[in-house]
Amino acid sequence: MLSTEFERISMQLADPFGISRGTQTEAENVVVRIEDEGGMTGVGAAAPSVHYGETADTVEAVLPKLLDVVERVGDPHAIDRIERQLAETVRRNPAARTAVSIALHDLAAKRLGVPLYKLWGLDPERTPSSSFTIGLDDLETMREKTADAYEAGYDILKVKVGTGRDKAIIEAVRDEAPGVTIRVDANEAWTPREAVKMSKFLADYGVEFVEQPVPAEDYEGLKYVYDHSALPIAADESCITVDDIPKIADRVDIANLKLMKCGSLTEAKRMIHTARAHGLEVMLGCMIETNAAIAAGCHLAPLLDYADLDGSLLLADDPYEGVPMPNGAIDLEALDRAGTGAQKK
Repeated sequence: MLSTEFERISMQLADPFGISRGTQTEAENVVVRIEDEGGMTGVGAAAPSVHYGETADTVEAVLPKLLDVVERVGDPHAIDRIERQLAETVRRNPAARTAVSIALHDLAAKRLGVPLYKLWGLDPERTPSSSFTIGLDDLETMREKTADAYEAGYDILKVKVGTGRDKAIIEAVRDEAPGVTIRVDANEAWTPREAVKMSKFLADYGVEFVEQPVPAEDYEGLKYVYDHSALPIAADESCITVDDIPKIADRVDIANLKLMKCGSLTEAKRMIHTARAHGLEVMLGCMIETNAAIAAGCHLAPLLDYADLDGSLLLADDPYEGVPMPNGAIDLEALDRAGTGAQKK
């Protein structure tokens, strides 16, 4: 027997967070809890994105149907059966399904007394460090945020671009953070020719790779950039579910997955293995998420080449704690707690 509940939470960001499509100052997540007959509870969360057609309202609207499936099956270890039925019940709303998936995995691992990565048989020593994101803002504020991140010890910075002042932004970031690894995310803002031209400039500043330089649906433009770029290319908005991997395999170097895009932890693992089979490197990104969601991503990290799991670090106050990431390094000792390690403060 399983009982379920969910709760909508609104969280203020530590600072306004901007990308090429807009700026946000708060994040709404929906936390799911699944409890077994012994009182043990698994927790997960949805961080919906309007860009992918979801809001906190839509998540709340479909969760009763999804949680009915969980209660009807009644076995938290029947994850494959439950996730299959979740997808049959609600075909879209991947963030809502992901919240349930995370809570199920958390509970299943807790019942066995093991951390989630051990349930999957993964090697924590292969865990990469996470990047820390510098969102779009006025140039002086971005310079200050970069200096703060550098002083805090983050050695991988992901810089949002997609403006008429992108070169000045990169110059400022490199000036404030000499020696750090810089990754650039345009969030679909450039034309293919602009992307190729910018890649040559970025290469001179030691940028590691460029994420989603052109609009998601412009596969020919993505191919053009891939063929002519001075830097490796990562797909994010062009890479949503496993079906997208073959579409991007010959036009990017890196597939960037997000749990909130793909619909479940099982689907995320399927995407990782499919990307590997197509010769791609893999990154796991995130939305602005509570630790009730981010912690699960940390357990997937041993399967990754790159991690971008700083969503909870951008919050002013997260009601959940999870797997700490001092200086971007995922805390392997905290990773050893049963389940995902997420718990209410």
